[in-house]
Amino acid sequence: MRAFRSFYAILTSLMLTAHAQALLPSLDPQGDALPSLAPMLEKVNPAVVNIATYSSNQASNPLLNDPAFRRFFNIPDQAPQRAQRRQQSAGSGVIIDRAAGTVVTNFHVIKGADEIQVILNDGRNFKAKLLGADPEVDVAVLKIEGKNLTQTALANSDKLRVGDYVVAIGNPFGLGQTVTTGVVSALGRSGLGIEGYEDFIQTDASINPGNSGGALVNLRGELIGINTAILAPTGGNVGIGFAIPMNMVKASVDQILQHGEVKRGQIGVSIQDITPELQQAFNLPNGQNGVLITGVGEGTEAEKAGIKPGDVIIAVNDKDTRSAGQLRNQIGIRSLGDKVKIKLLRDSAEKEVTVGVGQTDVLAGGNIGHPLLQGVKLDKNPSGRGLLVRSVAPNAPALQEGLREGDIILGANRQPVDSVKQLQQALSRDNNKILLQIFRDGGYFYLVIQQ
Repeated sequence: MRAFRSFYAILTSLMLTAHAQALLPSLDPQGDALPSLAPMLEKVNPAVVNIATYSSNQASNPLLNDPAFRRFFNIPDQAPQRAQRRQQSAGSGVIIDRAAGTVVTNFHVIKGADEIQVILNDGRNFKAKLLGADPEVDVAVLKIEGKNLTQTALANSDKLRVGDYVVAIGNPFGLGQTVTTGVVSALGRSGLGIEGYEDFIQTDASINPGNSGGALVNLRGELIGINTAILAPTGGNVGIGFAIPMNMVKASVDQILQHGEVKRGQIGVSIQDITPELQQAFNLPNGQNGVLITGVGEGTEAEKAGIKPGDVIIAVNDKDTRSAGQLRNQIGIRSLGDKVKIKLLRDSAEKEVTVGVGQTDVLAGGNIGHPLLQGVKLDKNPSGRGLLVRSVAPNAPALQEGLREGDIILGANRQPVDSVKQLQQALSRDNNKILLQIFRDGGYFYLVIQQ
């Protein structure tokens, strides 16, 4: 019994820190303080919402609505069936601005929805308007018209450390609002192939289907991330969940609220992760982290700043850069026109340069004036001629026609393309159809993208 009291005293002492004192007014019958997250959750839970989506689908085969098809097969005329309206309890969301009614969720939660409903913890139901989305980060911004809403405070996710306690709040399996606890088990997770831009917080707080878009908060009740995915070989939670860091979410949200879309920044370089072989070839110290510059675009911000092929970027704005994916995130969340401080290695000597963030080496199709390449991001091919397809957004028209990440575009509308300028000139001929010459997996073929 004495050992139990000693353990309880130590636990209570640990929980009664400056971060958690406000969370622990609960008392036992003897008047002693008890560790509890209830006071914090009572403030945060009303800001976490359930999201239901509605979409219409046609139950009948569309061929049966074709008069020529019915006549050919001697099928009698029938009254067309009405489209059925399907409801789906899609996931969760978080109110971040109660005055404006701004709700943040995952893009995949509302993708393809004809109507979005936001259900509050108190039972109120609102029809939501989609303000915009960033599919590459998996963020969507909704707006609801409601009074007496509750919002969450936003934390600086750059200050997170492995081992920090976190709480996940959402609507798993459509059960209703549920709270799970855990710790930050890793930071900066990327290369998972879940999103176009990845810099995940990894946590062992249980995240299950339906938690997507919900809140990951610290013990102060501040929003540190948006729950988005789980690692689930068996289909259920296995103690590894992922959340998008709040700083990354906020960068997308701010641009969506300002422009209605995300204009992702680039500096104009081709990059590659450092391997042991490259370390040796470039005379880098054993274990050196960083990102190797393999090419610098002509006239780009990187070229203006003096960055050269063979340089190794080791930090951006005093934050270490360990992988190509991390560098893409560090630059991609910046707004166009921002300046970033880059620390690099050149011939074993450290050098620091200031680079403007532009949109020169990787371009979304909308920025080169062609709607059929909206959501496609291109880069100069580091291995030779043509343009490399860096990514294709899930909702991009070109994805439906067969364009894939990693394809090399050698020509457009029967014109060779080795630069963005050449591609722009070739695409200016036709806004309704594009003929692309593609190199993929050692073979050449043509791809038609049309409205």
